[in-house]
Amino acid sequence: MTMQISTTDGFTRITKIPFDVDAGIAGRARIGLIVLATDHTMEYEYRQVVTLPGVAFYESRIPNSPTITPETLRQMASHIADQASVILPGMPLDVVAYGCTSASMVIGEERVFELIREGRPEAQPTTPITAAFAAFNALDIRRIGVLTPYRDDINQTVRHYIEAKGFSIPVFGSFNEEDDNRAARITTDSIRKALLEIGRRQEVDGIFLSCTSLRLTDIVHEVEDELGKPITSSNHAMIWHSLRLAEVNDPIDGFGQLYRLPLAAS
Repeated sequence: MTMQISTTDGFTRITKIPFDVDAGIAGRARIGLIVLATDHTMEYEYRQVVTLPGVAFYESRIPNSPTITPETLRQMASHIADQASVILPGMPLDVVAYGCTSASMVIGEERVFELIREGRPEAQPTTPITAAFAAFNALDIRRIGVLTPYRDDINQTVRHYIEAKGFSIPVFGSFNEEDDNRAARITTDSIRKALLEIGRRQEVDGIFLSCTSLRLTDIVHEVEDELGKPITSSNHAMIWHSLRLAEVNDPIDGFGQLYRLPLAAS
């Protein structure tokens, strides 16, 4: 390309200025996130952890009701493919993560994967519960203490879904809050106390905090140190899983045991 310069009536116009291109800010990995319209927390926690040069994430927001019921969760299925497709159109993504734990179980992981692939066939799909199972295997824990914000019917779905994958849940705790906007405002101190209550029990190997609205990254290192047991959450596991699926295997300090581990062999 040859730069062109023209001057008319004292006005100079410079066009076709030569330029170079590089790999951009996501030269190592480009991760797409489908974030709930009501989610307050997922992007915040991704920003905390994903600070590696050359690794970037890009989001779309999916319509959802702030009231979490099996019916409202199922309604999101019709939007997943479209929301995947609008993340950086024309640029390949390494991973697309769908950010709803309970909906991934109600709709089913395999169906969510199919819908993500409709919108982004080149990307590896994940969900919070998919990532949690990968985290449990990497951490080598089988007896999981679970903490959720959900009402009882969603809690039953969570329990049965995890147990069907071969894990046991000897202790299950819940804040029993069905409004996602209120769940996102549950304090980290309340979450810390609940995690400690569950995690101190001898029959628990590790803890899973279920729901992308609940905050963990600010306290995970502190709580793990106090308990001597690993902890992960919907966001915490999915951030790690997104990175590992994108072949970003760097250990990351300050966010608990999981971030020093690779994916376990399947």
